[in-house]
Amino acid sequence: MTEEINIKPIGVVRNAIKNKEHHGWNKIKSEITVNKKFVPCLDGLQEFSHIIVFFWLHQVTPEERATKRARPLRQSDIPEMGIFAWHSSRRPNPIGMTIVKLHKIEGDKVTVQGLDAIEGTPVLDLRPYLEKYYHVDNLKEPPWVNEVMGHMH
Repeated sequence: MTEEINIKPIGVVRNAIKNKEHHGWNKIKSEITVNKKFVPCLDGLQEFSHIIVFFWLHQVTPEERATKRARPLRQSDIPEMGIFAWHSSRRPNPIGMTIVKLHKIEGDKVTVQGLDAIEGTPVLDLRPYLEKYYHVDNLKEPPWVNEVMGHMH
């Protein structure tokens, strides 16, 4: 498991957000500028109301990537846990993934709402959100999730 993986971005996020600690992402509109050679890959994507955006959290520092355990939003009333147990940018491979509302596609520009990525974030992949594929029954989450999610959006 020591093999390195090389990934080239397919595009970049354009919006007014410069601070990676921003909250209120659900209201933010972003434009993803797709590399011109990948514009044909967008054909048909406009038929979906929501898409999944995979991106590289390029401002996560080596020290943050080394984080193994922490508290969500650094809240002392929530127990410390492993970094894989919550939605943090501080991870060994800072890959972001968000389901967003698709507004429009014009040429190489994909306009979305709710993308929690700052200006200049490299985009790795776009996929349609398929409810029948991703839907789960009997979802289980720890009680602290509702509290934390209230602070994030």
